[in-house]
Amino acid sequence: MTATGLTARAPSGAAPPDEVEKDATASPPQRRRHRLSRSDRRDLALGLKYISPWLIGILVFVVYPVGYSIYLSFTRYSGMGAPTWVGVGNYVTAFADPLVGKAAGNTLFFALIAVPLGLVVALTLALAMNQNVREVAWYRTIFYAPSLIPAFAMSFIFIVFLNPQFGAFNQVLNLFGESNVNLLGDPTGVKIAIILMAQLGAGNAALIFLAGLRNVPRTVYEAARVDGAGPMRQFLSITLPLLTPVLLFNLITGVSGALQVFTEAYIVTNGTGDPDAGALFYMMYLYKNAFGFAELGYASALAVLLFLAGLAMALLIFWCSRRFVNYDVEAS
Repeated sequence: MTATGLTARAPSGAAPPDEVEKDATASPPQRRRHRLSRSDRRDLALGLKYISPWLIGILVFVVYPVGYSIYLSFTRYSGMGAPTWVGVGNYVTAFADPLVGKAAGNTLFFALIAVPLGLVVALTLALAMNQNVREVAWYRTIFYAPSLIPAFAMSFIFIVFLNPQFGAFNQVLNLFGESNVNLLGDPTGVKIAIILMAQLGAGNAALIFLAGLRNVPRTVYEAARVDGAGPMRQFLSITLPLLTPVLLFNLITGVSGALQVFTEAYIVTNGTGDPDAGALFYMMYLYKNAFGFAELGYASALAVLLFLAGLAMALLIFWCSRRFVNYDVEAS
């Protein structure tokens, strides 16, 4: 009994004081570990068995060569005998080598012109292949067919086409009263020829653009036409923004391919990679060091630098893509 003659009671539904104190000091419940049952382990083993060819292929043909190349980049190795450890000597030599700078400059020149031009050509082909006309299947076949020609065959075709004596290019110039030009003998002309040659493979990127065009909802174009938007306005406000994810993919693959341009330069220069010919691209110089000069350690260092440059460019593109890539269809 209290002074007022009433016993203090806890509010209805409240826990007794001793239980409250016990709950306050109690440790949080431990999360129970999930143990795989016998059937789960059997399914996991079966899944690993099915993907084991892929795992073995990745380990043998990707992980091991990359790791071994990184190791060789710190050694002097000619392909015979044991590698000799030189530390970062190959990288120091690479940064001081003027031919590395020249090859990197030629490759960058090629990438800055060939990749944007290739995207424009591929998108134009995709728009042509997306037309609702009767013969569209034939158009798609014709536009895609040049990309099926191997790069070495296309290079030989261009050598004949641009021949300064009897090539079709100079014969057309002669019709307009111009004298013959030797594009393949000019340092800038040979790069332009290889850039134009690369556009014949735009059919692959065009098919990817075409798939993106087919996924754009028709209702969005119908609403735009009701609002009075013309074809150009529809392209700039609907088609291009909704194709930005496809554009990003083609941009990444295009940059990756441009950094590794090799076949065309090798055939055009007859495998010499003459620095004065203008076709000394980075992969060409890497190839010469590895198989021409037997400097596999130095060539591995060049390969690592190329990988880091490509990775940096890809990360930069992905970072910039946050500003222009649109993954949603929003009605405004």
